Amino acid sequence: MDLKQLIQNSAQQLEQAKVAYGHGTLNAQDEATWLVLWQLQLPLDLDFSDDTQELQQQVGALNPSLHVQDISQAHIAACQALIEQRIQTRKPAAYLTREAWLQGIPFYVDERSIVPRSFIAELIADGAFDGWLSENSHSFLDLCTGNGSLAVLCAMAYPDIQVTGADISSEALAVAKINVEKHQLTQRIQLIESDGLKGLQQKFDCIICNPPYVCEASMQALPDEYKAEPLLALAGGSDGMDFIRQLLQDLPHRMNDKAILVLEIGNEREHFETAFPRLEAVWLETSAGEDQVLLLTKEAIEKVSPLS
Repeated sequence: MDLKQLIQNSAQQLEQAKVAYGHGTLNAQDEATWLVLWQLQLPLDLDFSDDTQELQQQVGALNPSLHVQDISQAHIAACQALIEQRIQTRKPAAYLTREAWLQGIPFYVDERSIVPRSFIAELIADGAFDGWLSENSHSFLDLCTGNGSLAVLCAMAYPDIQVTGADISSEALAVAKINVEKHQLTQRIQLIESDGLKGLQQKFDCIICNPPYVCEASMQALPDEYKAEPLLALAGGSDGMDFIRQLLQDLPHRMNDKAILVLEIGNEREHFETAFPRLEAVWLETSAGEDQVLLLTKEAIEKVSPLS
């Protein structure tokens, strides 16, 4: 069996088992490629467009024991065991590999934190909200930081800022600490345990937040892969807006003048607009459209305060 056949067979197994995707991949082929290459200690960006000889040269430099045209039974068995583990446990692949990627950057992850997949990562990389920042925007908050990936991406994108990563979960913060240290950003990222904004004292120029926003009906319909994640990071109450209601009430006290909030609400735009009909939100374009992430200025929040 060659490498491409091994990946194809693995994809067919995943397809037949009807596993759910959305934690870094969107289909069986990509998921199988990820798991097989990881198990064989090969990079996820391996170039399959090369001819067999060139592909073997790529692979041989990384794993000399591996022959792409004739995969050993030991290697095949190891890959099949990992695919079977994915099927039987229904855990996201990232929990099995202990690695997730955002914008080409690797992050450690395990069951203590949600698998990072925020569309805010795209916006940071694209500079999509730079127009609302100024040369005086130095203090960033990544609220509900989880494994710290967005805090790290902010620090990488804006070399002159200081970032606070806050989360209610001490376990998630332990994972975030691993990533802050992994990317050598301990001097620029501070991690704080906080229930929403309650544990924070300073004011910020930019707050990004991927909060628990999944409504109750959607929670009931989640595939097992999502239920393997900390429910605290997902469930947002009957309409998904419980955390966000409290956040918007508290937020003006933690925002400097001209500060902004970049907030991800996933597929809950209808619930958001029903809950906060007077808020003037700017909807930001992502690869999933304009319904996933919104931007609010301090002025817009204060204009309708109190919200109820």
